[in-house]
Amino acid sequence: MEYIKPVIRPMENKDLNDIVEVEQKCFRIPWSKSMFEDELYNLNAHYLVAEVAGRIVGYIGFWKIIDEGHITNIAVHPDFRGLGYGRELIAAMILKAKEMELIAITLEVRKSNKAAISLYESFGFVSSGIRKKYYSDNNEDALIMWLKL
Repeated sequence: MEYIKPVIRPMENKDLNDIVEVEQKCFRIPWSKSMFEDELYNLNAHYLVAEVAGRIVGYIGFWKIIDEGHITNIAVHPDFRGLGYGRELIAAMILKAKEMELIAITLEVRKSNKAAISLYESFGFVSSGIRKKYYSDNNEDALIMWLKL
């Protein structure tokens, strides 16, 4: 697969089937279509998609909680990993958070997900704690990471 510059834009209702496909390919306990639908009507939820040739190849979402952004999920379709789409989604989300005058962004990531941790660290996220047995599918711990804006 070769890199094609994506269109990064807000998630729309028409994207939900593609997003659910990506979600199911990326996670052991995927969110349902109705969960993403609910996010479209959540005034504190902000989702961006990466679209390539009319196809959603990835997405990122965060909730605005007071003056912080809490990343709910980020995923890139396995066929499109390693091309920079995750990096572009994170960069776009950080820009949006700054435009919203948020002071920090946080997320949880599996301790075993070294590729994701490295990607987040490249943006300046730092580990600040552990949530024990955070992931219900295997009781894996999560690292709590923060980025000060």
